[in-house]
Amino acid sequence: MSDLKLGVSYPQQCHYLLDQQERLLFTLPDQPISMALYQQLISYNFRRSGDQLYTTYCDQCRACQSVRLDMQEFSFSRSQRRLWQRAKAAGWSYRLSQAPDEQRYYPLYQRYIESKHRDGSMWPPNQEQMRYLWQSAWQQVVFLEQYLQQELVGVTVVDQLFGICSAVYSFYQWPHKLSLGQLAVLALADHCQKEAIQYIYLGYYVADCTKMNYKDKFRPQQRFIEGKWQHFG
Repeated sequence: MSDLKLGVSYPQQCHYLLDQQERLLFTLPDQPISMALYQQLISYNFRRSGDQLYTTYCDQCRACQSVRLDMQEFSFSRSQRRLWQRAKAAGWSYRLSQAPDEQRYYPLYQRYIESKHRDGSMWPPNQEQMRYLWQSAWQQVVFLEQYLQQELVGVTVVDQLFGICSAVYSFYQWPHKLSLGQLAVLALADHCQKEAIQYIYLGYYVADCTKMNYKDKFRPQQRFIEGKWQHFG
């Protein structure tokens, strides 16, 4: 990892905190990436965007903390167990797919961005932007699909590494009577516990960002703070 080539972005408006400037440290296009390198970097606060890996590198702020769940410790809370049982009773289920079904995914993705993220960087939605979520030539990407009866209601793009699953992005029917965002995490946890996969990475948590608050509900969890993983029960 000592030969890793990285670039640094110019400061720009932070997507999470309006009073902060954002900078990113990222792998350069000519940097060869492998699953083994990704495995190392994801444990040091890096995330994936397409074929590029990045982490926050802000001048004044350290609010972005990677969150991971240890499947040997994690268990559903009472409210999560009730949600799981209520969803099952309503005919909800999930399954993992090895290949994307773009024809079915895009209408769901489009409605999700239009209804939930009109103020975000992914507006306006398009198919190329959606495909970029799973563009990765050097690793296996799988798709956790949620169904209500026979209707596709949610998709989570998941990077599957050595003993690790990383949730890259979820899109789903919103609003919905079931909390499909929470169910996506619970379904991934259910899958990982059955397959003896140790960690789920949930991306960044930002305490003062309302859109990130849902990640705090999954306990116990670990957060990457000041260069090490810290436990939150």
